[in-house]
Amino acid sequence: MNSRGFEVIKKEVFISQCQFDEKYCLKLYEGIKLPHRKTKNSAGHDIYTYKELVINPNETIVVPTGVKAYMCQDEWLAIYIRSSFGFKYNIRLMNQVGVIDSDYYSNPDNDGHILVALQNHGKKKRVINEGEAFAQGVFQKYLISEDDNVNNMRKSGIGSTDEEFRR
Repeated sequence: MNSRGFEVIKKEVFISQCQFDEKYCLKLYEGIKLPHRKTKNSAGHDIYTYKELVINPNETIVVPTGVKAYMCQDEWLAIYIRSSFGFKYNIRLMNQVGVIDSDYYSNPDNDGHILVALQNHGKKKRVINEGEAFAQGVFQKYLISEDDNVNNMRKSGIGSTDEEFRR
């Protein structure tokens, strides 16, 4: 693969993960917006919600995006909170930076579905409107050490390398 970009996850995966009735899930699926940059020199591709969300003070929520990312083998997608969410509302990513590896794309567990965990460290509830950009993804290259000798392949989704490749 010599390119990078975003796709909507498979409809059947979305519906299987959706916590509402199928008709409403199909409506939500149709509203998924692919991440994109807003200006010519933006590093980040804004990531959007496909439904309204509420995050109360001291609460953590997991935001399903409905999208997956493809990229070259020597790249990864960094997920960051949009700066306005941090500065104005004191909302952070639970893991500070999300790391999406190239082999996460289309994995059999969840089709590479990008999930973002948010924490509200502010004093006020924050409503994230449907279609609002709340995070951003930045494609980046990475280097490996000269003694790297890994040939394992990903078999699952989030946290899978912890279980699959214990030494």
